[in-house]
Amino acid sequence: MKLSIIIPVYNVEKYLEQCLNSVLNQTFTDYEVICVNDGSTDSSLAILQDYEKRFKNLKIIDTENGGTASARNIGMKNAIGEYIWLVDSDDWVEENSLQTIDNQLKNEQPDVLCFNGKLIYENDKRIVFDEIEPENFNSGWDYYNKYALQSRKFHFVCVVLCVYRRDFLIENDLFFDKNVSFEDNLWIPQIFYYAKNVKLTSDCLYFYLIRAGSKMTTYNQARTFDTINVANKLAEFFIPKNIDKSVIYREIAGMYFSVFMPPKNIVPDKEIRKHINWTYFKAVAQYPRHKIIYLCLKINTFVFRLFLRVEKVIKNNLP
Repeated sequence: MKLSIIIPVYNVEKYLEQCLNSVLNQTFTDYEVICVNDGSTDSSLAILQDYEKRFKNLKIIDTENGGTASARNIGMKNAIGEYIWLVDSDDWVEENSLQTIDNQLKNEQPDVLCFNGKLIYENDKRIVFDEIEPENFNSGWDYYNKYALQSRKFHFVCVVLCVYRRDFLIENDLFFDKNVSFEDNLWIPQIFYYAKNVKLTSDCLYFYLIRAGSKMTTYNQARTFDTINVANKLAEFFIPKNIDKSVIYREIAGMYFSVFMPPKNIVPDKEIRKHINWTYFKAVAQYPRHKIIYLCLKINTFVFRLFLRVEKVIKNNLP
């Protein structure tokens, strides 16, 4: 089997049918769809069961609520496809997207195939996307270093914009950390660290719905601590590695100081400081601006915010 589509499902009765219709009404046939019902309390499971009667390639796994990371892991461990596509249950995919993916994989077996997508804003129906050019990389880390810091409308760190060779994931034990809510931010850098080859295509295959009130648009105390947790885990993973770490260090340092800035600074500074591994923060603060920020924050948060105000005044007065 060529492809396994894995869809974690939790209380998405409003959106689920559009997602299922998009993945099941494809011209390509050599694929399975694994829906992991993550303890839904609405009619999501009933919708899945109705579709299961009509589509032989749809499989339901019903579990207690464990979160998106856990549901994805369950799906990955039950998948049999050569490649895995992780799709969110409130999103949808392009018509004939599976055939496009198969065409891109003909005569090639990249560890990761990346493609384009569109952001759909539920409130005002805006559609935004990036222009990208096809490219092949002999190293996943080269791909990461080229694109991770580029300004994009559709954030680079997004699991759904790729398909992954299943054996590659299993061989490198690349499952999701169940103790992290924003698991994409932790998983993606590790994926491209291990990937030996990556193919990038300009095909736009995914539609990502931005919902008001979703975890992607909501900042709370849990998200602030999750950001710190991801930064600590990434630092622990990458600091010992003998690779070019300039880009990932900038990413990690940015996570650390972002929790002291709006909209994430909703937790008292004293509590934030307790959770940061300051040894890791010092190690990753190699970019000149980040060295200054680290030193400011080590003194106190007031000095850090004063630095930001002075920096802004200087930038606004440059010719």
